[in-house]
Amino acid sequence: MQSGNKKQLDVTRLQADVAAAGVELLSAHCAADRVRLQYSPQDVVAFGERKTLKKAISSAEALYRFFALIKIELERS
Repeated sequence: MQSGNKKQLDVTRLQADVAAAGVELLSAHCAADRVRLQYSPQDVVAFGERKTLKKAISSAEALYRFFALIKIELERS
């Protein structure tokens, strides 16, 4: 939901969703670290599935953009 929306914001649900996302992001970070620590970028590119790598990169870029916007809002408040 965007700020200023006329619908009532369910703060409890938002907080639970953010907490769940935090746990899932931590899990994804750990999984990425395992790959990063065991394999070189060259090996990942050479032997990883190209489609899977592109999806992972796209997801990481989307998350970066989303959290960059949140960071800007946090700095404003």
